[in-house]
Amino acid sequence: MTTAATEKSASPGQGVGPLLRAWRERRRVSQLELALRADSSARHISFVETGRSRPSEEMVLKLAEHLDVPVRERNSLLLAAGYAPRYPETPLDDPALDALREGIERLIQGYEPYPALVVDATYDVVAANRGIAMLLDGVPEHLLQPPLNAMRLTLHPEGLAPRIRNLREWRGHLLDQMERQIALQRSEPLRTLYEEVAAYPFPDAPADDEPLHPVPHFALPMRIDHEGRTLSFISSISTFNTPMDVTVAELAIETFLPADPATVKYLRSLLP
Repeated sequence: MTTAATEKSASPGQGVGPLLRAWRERRRVSQLELALRADSSARHISFVETGRSRPSEEMVLKLAEHLDVPVRERNSLLLAAGYAPRYPETPLDDPALDALREGIERLIQGYEPYPALVVDATYDVVAANRGIAMLLDGVPEHLLQPPLNAMRLTLHPEGLAPRIRNLREWRGHLLDQMERQIALQRSEPLRTLYEEVAAYPFPDAPADDEPLHPVPHFALPMRIDHEGRTLSFISSISTFNTPMDVTVAELAIETFLPADPATVKYLRSLLP
């Protein structure tokens, strides 16, 4: 299945060689190192990158795998080399993905009372559990209109941002995360979203007063006010292993682990 988005990202008129070279340089891998990984030779890699040799379909996919090229961009490489895209882009509501959707729903519901959600490549929320709904209490209706976007909800001055006690740190973490993704994925929609949320005015946020008996953190927590309490979470992001579909490859499951005993106790009492 070829999509308009895939065709557009193939950069018409640009051969596969310059695209592969760009990915190799982005990964900071030498021609020799890539050749050793792909069971080839530096000479052949050089010929491919300069257009003197047309790689086979198998070689394009092998090089893309060793360069950890995103699935969507692997289709672009195949198109640039004159081959048909290998990976379909199935709409999430397609019956073929029924089992996937049901599995995702069971997974995030099983994580309750702790918050969990699933987002796509541009952070649009495709599924969320009751823990997330609890955190969104009081967010204005205009921010809750579909498509719900996790970055807008978090960083908008009328969203969660005014309630996040360590907003400067958490905002910096999220923007850094988006910058890394933009550098790796060449995604214009993601860049547009980044420019939007990075330009949001910095809202007045509560002072981040640490508890009397601070808990040692193993990762940056998000400390957020809710119903007169300060809850603390550590986030974890999971993706699907060896995906064979563009849509599935771009899904991410984010779960929020309580970072202190008080948060555990409160959430368990709220969502038994």
